[in-house]
Amino acid sequence: MATRDRRRDSPPPRTGGSEAETLRGFLDYLRTSVAAKVDGAPEPEVRTAAVRSGTNLLGLLNHLTYVERAIFLGDQVTDWQATFSAAPTDSVAEVVARYRTAVESANDVLDGCTDLAAPVPRPQPGKPAPSVRWALAHMIEETGRHAGHADILRELIDGSTGR
Repeated sequence: MATRDRRRDSPPPRTGGSEAETLRGFLDYLRTSVAAKVDGAPEPEVRTAAVRSGTNLLGLLNHLTYVERAIFLGDQVTDWQATFSAAPTDSVAEVVARYRTAVESANDVLDGCTDLAAPVPRPQPGKPAPSVRWALAHMIEETGRHAGHADILRELIDGSTGR
């Protein structure tokens, strides 16, 4: 692998002292990392499965967009497996932009949440909302898991490494 393909690695964030600042700091760090891993990835490799499961880089970010919107905005998803594929007409830039918009909307909701034990203020009829604490911890786990997948997939595509 050529040295030019290696990005400067970013250390974990230094956050404020509160639990909310720490959780949000790590979530935003992972969100930025996973979006950067997809941004600028070449076609058609970005949507081509590089592993037996069928997972592809663009599909991972598409999936995370749906998860953000479901957890923080109350969107209902009826087929989670389908979220792992972007539409053939979606460009990399469009999927990245949709993800960043979902993150921004989720952060707008979180900005109004002062009590981590309170439920996420999202409308989803007939289904109780999780606590803000649970939602943040879950999104850190979900985003971190898929960021690791994205690291490997991007390296397989063009040798790009680093957060």
